[in-house]
Amino acid sequence: MNFNNWKKILMSSAVFLLILTTMAACGSDNIKNNAEEAETELTVLLDWYPNAVHAFLYAAEEQGYFEEAGLKVKLQTPADTNDALKLVAAGKADLALSYQMQVAISRAEDIPIVSVAAIVRHPLNRLFALDSAAIQSPKDLVGKKIGYPSIPLDQLIVDTMVESDGGDPAKLNYVDIGWDLIPAMTTSKVDAIIGGYVNHEKPLLEKEGLKLSTFDPSAYGVPDYYELVLTASEAGLKSKSAAFKKFIEAAAKGQQYTVDNQEKSLQNLLDSQNESFPLDAEIEKQSLDILLPLMDAGSETFGSQTEESWQSVINWLYEHGQLKNEIKAADAFRNL
Repeated sequence: MNFNNWKKILMSSAVFLLILTTMAACGSDNIKNNAEEAETELTVLLDWYPNAVHAFLYAAEEQGYFEEAGLKVKLQTPADTNDALKLVAAGKADLALSYQMQVAISRAEDIPIVSVAAIVRHPLNRLFALDSAAIQSPKDLVGKKIGYPSIPLDQLIVDTMVESDGGDPAKLNYVDIGWDLIPAMTTSKVDAIIGGYVNHEKPLLEKEGLKLSTFDPSAYGVPDYYELVLTASEAGLKSKSAAFKKFIEAAAKGQQYTVDNQEKSLQNLLDSQNESFPLDAEIEKQSLDILLPLMDAGSETFGSQTEESWQSVINWLYEHGQLKNEIKAADAFRNL
């Protein structure tokens, strides 16, 4: 073999090695990029300790839907549920479960928070009255004692219900009972309460043997609002919008899994419960049965929101002096 042939072989080998090296480098970069995508971390604050309304999140976690979406999700219970929105606005957390009305009030206080998904699409907060108090409709509350948890917004809800029903809100007798909603009813300290949830306090009160009349605020002049929404900050939406969209899509899979596998999803929730707040399996089962229809978006995508819903809530809050400044419905939410 002459020198020129050897030279050709060596050059071919060099080219081949260069190709292999380049492919290896590209492969390494792809692995690195995939690893970086898999390491997209999101801290998500719950609105309360883990319970049935969060079953879809724990299902998404347990079934690996977050991981499949390239997300590393940390579900966290805030020390004070009132701080969730402020923590997200300050960049201390990425997402938080909160309440539609609270989002509107916060935006009116220049807190840059945005709802990115409607989780529970109808009110859970209901007016409960003891059957023994003979309250057939909200206007019958006049002359009765109404317990509320130190929240003026709850008083406004009852005032609206009573006025819509033809009663005089000025004649109502409110008793501030803090969060002792259940003891206030079981001891007959009050005749009715607002601030209790149809999926939590109601089954707990019924388990105590109480018979209740239940009134839905949206049937008496209060907008049919989203009880629970998922929120992000304006800054977070600019930097992590794609990750938030993936989170909602994975959460939607968790919700569908929960609908299709209620017992398994409930057991997974019970296995994930906070030791400081032990769950009653019977109550959580009832709660999930109540929640699933109220979380159903029908033909719409899970989490979808409408401007009409936001506008009706904002109008009602503004008309009743609950908003410090006017806000636009389109600024308060975003469908990702």
